[in-house]
Amino acid sequence: MKGMLHVMALALTASLFAPAGATAQTYPSKPVRVLIPWPAGGSNDVVGRIVMQKVSEALGQQFVVDNRGGAAGSIGADVVAKAPADGYMIMVHSTTHLGNAHIYGKKLAYDTLKDFTGVGMLSAQPGVLTVHPSLPVKTAREFIALAKSRPGQINYSSSGNGSAPHLQMALLISMTGIDITHVPYKGGAPQVTALMAGETQASFATVGTVITHIRNGKLRPLGLGSTTASKALPGVPTLAQSGVPGYDMSPWIGVFVPAGTPKAIIDRLNTEINKALAIPDVIQKLENQALDPAPGTVGQFNATLKADYDKYGKLIKLIGAKIE
Repeated sequence: MKGMLHVMALALTASLFAPAGATAQTYPSKPVRVLIPWPAGGSNDVVGRIVMQKVSEALGQQFVVDNRGGAAGSIGADVVAKAPADGYMIMVHSTTHLGNAHIYGKKLAYDTLKDFTGVGMLSAQPGVLTVHPSLPVKTAREFIALAKSRPGQINYSSSGNGSAPHLQMALLISMTGIDITHVPYKGGAPQVTALMAGETQASFATVGTVITHIRNGKLRPLGLGSTTASKALPGVPTLAQSGVPGYDMSPWIGVFVPAGTPKAIIDRLNTEINKALAIPDVIQKLENQALDPAPGTVGQFNATLKADYDKYGKLIKLIGAKIE
């Protein structure tokens, strides 16, 4: 009996002082909760479900999606920030996560940079400068020239103050000196509806929200906000190529975990995410949504987070967007 107790004590001691990597070797040993801080059906939800299903299959464990929408994703993000840093709670969020830090400021119950670690990017959401067909312009250069000749007379719609479309247009305004009027709407659908109805004459929108209307001739694309072409809009140049050198602002969707999550677990998740993004079926499904798969390393994603955090902070200060 005494010998058995001695063996049990040794086993317990070994488990207590096992190296941190030992946990990652068996990860995941139970279902993983994938919190998406947006309602079902949006880009974050679609991308998260497509990619995490493949990660689930590869790791042999359930990845259960939990949609927690509200306050531009900050309600769900707060849940993740306070979760144990063990890899069993991950978050699929967009560039809005960074914008919220500057929009909400001290009203947030978490620190956007300190309380999260980026695991990897899932997809880029290229934005496109789009106009109503009644506007007599066919290129970004012509749009800029027209706006300068009509200061304050052109209205542009966005999906809300501080939203990606708002910030994309704010960057264009700051780089060109044009004077156009912002008309915010409550979401991407109303934003595009207003543009199609002629209530506004211009807008930045994700390619996926306007692609059908562009193909039907109801809207006209002028230039992409990203530095690369979009397969969904062949022939449409980037803004950097068409009159605004250096323009670069492409929203994205990525995966986060609570700060302090073991590096080995983060690296394993990143590896499996990148493998999933290389599967032809996944690529096709994302491209059908006009989303570009964006695999990369943990280091690359966290460098993007820091750069975009600073970029969005400057833009939001410029436009004065904040939650009172």
